[in-house]
Amino acid sequence: MPARHAQALAGVIMVADAIRLLLFPALMAFAASSDLLTMTISNRVSLILVGSFFALAVWSGMPLADIGMHVGAGLVVLVVTFTFFAQGWIGGGDAKLAAATALWLGFDQLLNYLTIASLLGGVLTLLIMRFRLMPLPALLADQEWAKRLHRMDAGVPYGIALAIAALWVYSDTPFMKSLGI
Repeated sequence: MPARHAQALAGVIMVADAIRLLLFPALMAFAASSDLLTMTISNRVSLILVGSFFALAVWSGMPLADIGMHVGAGLVVLVVTFTFFAQGWIGGGDAKLAAATALWLGFDQLLNYLTIASLLGGVLTLLIMRFRLMPLPALLADQEWAKRLHRMDAGVPYGIALAIAALWVYSDTPFMKSLGI
C-alpha cells in the first residue's frame, strides 16, 4: 500500500476514534447542561447524534444487519417516547434525545439504558421537587435558570438523567469495545 493511502486510512481511523471517544460524550454533556439551563434540548443535538452514528457505523465496518438493529432500537424508542410526549409526560427534546441515543446503543444496551435513565430520572425528580419546596438560595436568586427550575409549574430537565444513563452504558457498546475500552 502506498504511503499516502496508508496515511489517509490512518486519518480516517483517527476521525472515527475521535467520534467514538469524544463526540457522543460531548453531545450528552451538552444536552444535559442545556436541559438544566434552558429546559430545552436542541434538535441539532439529536440530528448530529443520528448523522454521526451512521458515519461511524460505516467507518467502523458495522455489518448492515447490525445497523438495522440499531435503527430498530432507535425507532422503537422514538414511537414510545413520542407517545409519552403526546400525553404530556415528557418533553419533545427528551423524546428525540432518547431515540437518538438508542440508535447509538442498540438493543444490546437498550434495557440497561432505559432502566438506569428511569432510576436516575426518579431520583432527579425527587431532588427537584425537594429543591422547589425550599426557598431559593440567595446565591441563585438572580440566575434565570435557577428561578425557572424552582418554579412549581416547571417540568423536570429529564435530559440530565438520559445523558448520564447514556454515558453509564456507552462503554459497553460495540463502538467502545472495538477500541478495547
